[in-house]
Amino acid sequence: MTTLVFGAFDRHNFGDLLFPHIVADMLPDQELIFAGLLERDLRNVGGHHVRALAEALRDRPINIVHAGGELLTCEAWQAAVMLLPAGEAERAIANLAAHPQERQPWARSVLGMTALAPYSISRNLFPHAASIIYNGVGGVDLEHCTPAMHAEVIDNLRAATAVSVRDQVTFAHFQHAGLSASLIPDPAVMVAELFGETIRIRAHETELSHILETFAQGYLAVQCSADFGDPDTLATLAAQLDAVAIETGYGICFFRAGTAPWHDDLAIYQRIAARMHTPSVQIFSSTNLWDICALIAYSRGYCGSSLHGRIVATAFALPHLSILHPRQQHCITKQAAYAATWETAGPASTTGIYRLADSLSEVLQTNPALLRKTAAELVDLYQRNTPLKMLAGN
Repeated sequence: MTTLVFGAFDRHNFGDLLFPHIVADMLPDQELIFAGLLERDLRNVGGHHVRALAEALRDRPINIVHAGGELLTCEAWQAAVMLLPAGEAERAIANLAAHPQERQPWARSVLGMTALAPYSISRNLFPHAASIIYNGVGGVDLEHCTPAMHAEVIDNLRAATAVSVRDQVTFAHFQHAGLSASLIPDPAVMVAELFGETIRIRAHETELSHILETFAQGYLAVQCSADFGDPDTLATLAAQLDAVAIETGYGICFFRAGTAPWHDDLAIYQRIAARMHTPSVQIFSSTNLWDICALIAYSRGYCGSSLHGRIVATAFALPHLSILHPRQQHCITKQAAYAATWETAGPASTTGIYRLADSLSEVLQTNPALLRKTAAELVDLYQRNTPLKMLAGN
């Protein structure tokens, strides 16, 4: 039977691009079709040629796997904006900010779907589906969604064959809603186990080889999303990273974990680097999925706002620190929720920008044996509990 693998890998985002590779490797005997909200070809950055969900097979029995990600709380208009080219996205965001009542009709015209939460799959869209499986999804902010969107998500999940979530916050919310779900680590914990050799080869064949030569003492893989771009935040990040570079002797290597709208901006890194005094700064230009994995895997540690930058570092048993934007200081974020669920040992691994240097200094002293133990335990937990096992061998 054909398996439809669905997710947000029709746009450039590090974790989303990685998910379908993990599903494919764990279901080697399946006939797989990869689908997003719109048709896209991202093979040039290590992704897949993705079909549009609305045009996917709907007239015969198929299995459907939601590949993962923090997608249950993504509104239709937000999903549509992130699938636009940068210039069009900026115009759309400005127009929809001025006319919020147009958001849903506009999203419907772009996506060809009426769903409020298009990443929660409705059985009405696939009436012949043999199974619908959610594989380690996240929905930390689900309680803050509109009542209509919340009801749509819960109804769709209730109609699924199996639902697994990746953090305790989402899990508790589902329990409160009377929804049956299991708790598993994010699928990306499997990256070193499944693709270690692929990543090793990329490290010595690409731009990373130059980075490794430049930073003979090692480097930190650093990333932040575009919303860190205000002048005060940039100045603070520059000063904190300078302090880290001086204390450790490591280089600072910035990279983009996503180029879709609302993700990372190359200009942000250029502006931070211009404010820094240490000469040991590089900006990694490649946005290829496997190059990003290699950059993290060969670093001395990861520091950034991307949850999957953190999870890939965890998979390679490396120190890792999640940076929270100042406005997130008193919020439950997906980074903090994930860390509290799976990484309770060791130093605190989320921080605000004003304590970045001190927090990173603590994290870099984490016992390597503890990091290896955590990586191995998460792989074991995922392999034993992923609902993909329901399809293996079918």
